[in-house]
Formats: sequence, C-alpha cells, structure tokens
Amino acid sequence: MGKGYETHQARVAALQALGKDLARRAKSKCELTGAAGVPLRPYEVPPVAAEPDLERTLLLCEACHEVLEQPKRLAGRAWQGLAEVVWSEMPAVQVVAWRMLQCLAKREDWAREVMEEVFLDPEVEAWAKLEVL
Repeated sequence: MGKGYETHQARVAALQALGKDLARRAKSKCELTGAAGVPLRPYEVPPVAAEPDLERTLLLCEACHEVLEQPKRLAGRAWQGLAEVVWSEMPAVQVVAWRMLQCLAKREDWAREVMEEVFLDPEVEAWAKLEVL
C-alpha cells in the first residue's frame, strides 16, 4: 500500500475517534439541517488542520456533504434554514453556513437578504473567507 493510502486511513481513524463527541455535541442530528434519523458523517471545515480538531469538524447528513462537494447543486429555498444556522454559537457551523449562503446569494434573493444582515466575529469571518464554495 502507498504512503498516501496509509495517511488517509490514519486521518479517517482520527476522525472516527471524534465520533462520539461529535454525536453528543450535535445530538445525533445534522449540524446544518437538523436532520435526524439519517446517516451522518464528519466534515472537516477547510482549510483542514494538520490533525482533526473537534472544533473544526461538523457532523453532517449526505445532502450537506453533496452540496459542499459540488456547490453547483446548491440552489433553492430548501436551504432557507441556513438563515438561522448562520447565527449558531459554533464557529465551524457559522463558517459553513456563511459559505453556503454566499454561494446561494449569487442566485437567490432570499440568501442575498440574509447575507446583508449577517454579522460574524472578525476571526470567524476571516476563516469563512479563506475558502469559497
């Protein structure tokens, strides 16, 4: 096996070690949509740290993973819940919601209106602006 594969497997194992803490924090729900009773998996908020960090990792449903991996699929009023989620006390949730809303604001009036009212802590905003969907 290649070194890249071993590195990937080690990272996956480290993320799985965060599993119980993530599930407890998220109350076994998607941290963006609130979906319960669906498969959830960790999502490391870019830029990814050298070691997996609970504060930079979210527990998300497949729908969220899909749009974060393929932002062009992000559209519609189905994501209006982000208007509330962006005000989360959890910085990683704020960052991902802000990035998604930025992407949606290119096509959706409601998202532009939300973005006009959003205020993030300067450190969180700087983190959010490091990567754009």
